[in-house]
Amino acid sequence: MKLLAIVLALLVEQVRPLSVERWVHAPLHRLADACAGRFYAGRGGSAVFVWLAFVGSASLATLGLYWLLWSVQPVLAFALNLLVLYLTLGFRHESHYFTDIHVALGMGELTRARALLGQWRGASYSEATDTEVARLAIEEALLAAHRNVFGVMFWFVVLPGPVGAVAYRLSDFLVRRWRKASADEPNAFDRFARRAFNVVDWAPARLTGISFAIVGNFEDAILCWRTQAALWAEPSSGVVLACGGGALGLRLGLPIRQSGTLLERPELGAGEDVRVESMQGAIGLLWRALLMCLLMLTLGSVVVWVAP
Repeated sequence: MKLLAIVLALLVEQVRPLSVERWVHAPLHRLADACAGRFYAGRGGSAVFVWLAFVGSASLATLGLYWLLWSVQPVLAFALNLLVLYLTLGFRHESHYFTDIHVALGMGELTRARALLGQWRGASYSEATDTEVARLAIEEALLAAHRNVFGVMFWFVVLPGPVGAVAYRLSDFLVRRWRKASADEPNAFDRFARRAFNVVDWAPARLTGISFAIVGNFEDAILCWRTQAALWAEPSSGVVLACGGGALGLRLGLPIRQSGTLLERPELGAGEDVRVESMQGAIGLLWRALLMCLLMLTLGSVVVWVAP
C-alpha cells in the first residue's frame, strides 16, 4: 500500500505540480512563527519546546488522524497517505529552478541563470561563471532531490502512516526557515534545529548516497564518501554531494563567489570539471536512483506478501 501511494503521488505531482510556496510553505511560515512566539525566548530549552511544538505535535496529530481513518475505512487512511505525500514528496517542488537555469545557460543567458540561481539558493552570484552556475545548480539539485524525494520516502516507509513524511519535511523546513532568519547571528533555535535535522537525516542521507553510488560510478562514489564527506560543513549534505559527485564523475564543492565574497569550500566528488552539459547527466542520475529505490521497495513488498 505504501509503494502504491508513493507511485501515485509521484505521478500526480508530475501531471499537476503543486504550488509548494503557496500551499505548504506559507502556512508553515505562519505556524512556525506562532510556535516561536509562544515558546522561544532566546534560551536553548525554549528551542527544544519550539521544535517539539512544531514537529512533534504535527506528527502526532497526523498519526492520530491516520489511525482514526483506518478504524473507519482503510481507503480513507490510504487517501490521507496520498494527500500527505502530494504535499511533501516530489521532484518538481524545486526542479523548475534547475530546468530554467539549464535552459538559460544553453541559450547563453548567463545573467538570467545567475538570477535564477540566486533565487533558488537565497544569495547573489553576479560574478559567477557559467560553469560555477552549473556546478551550484547540480549541487542544489542533488540536495533538493534528497530532501524532497529520497528522505521523505525513507521515513514514510519506516514509520506508520504518513507520520514519517510529515516529521522529516517539517524538520527540514525549520532548518531552512531559521537559517534565513538568523543568517547574521545564529541563535539557539537555529543551532538546535540543525542538530535535530542531522539526527533525522543521518540514515536517509546515507541511503541516498548508496543509491547514487549503485546507479553511477560506485567505486568513486564510495571513495569520495569515505575521504571527503566529513570535510563539508553539514555532514548529511556532505555525504549526498560527495557520493553524487563521485557517481557522476564530477568535481563539486570548490570555492565560489557568493554575495560579493569568496566562499572557501572543500572539493567533493572526483573526475572532470563541471560543464553546462553535465547538468543533463545529473538529471539522469536522479531518475535512475529513484527507479532503483522503487524497484527495491517493490521487491521488499513482494517478499513480505509471499512470506509465510
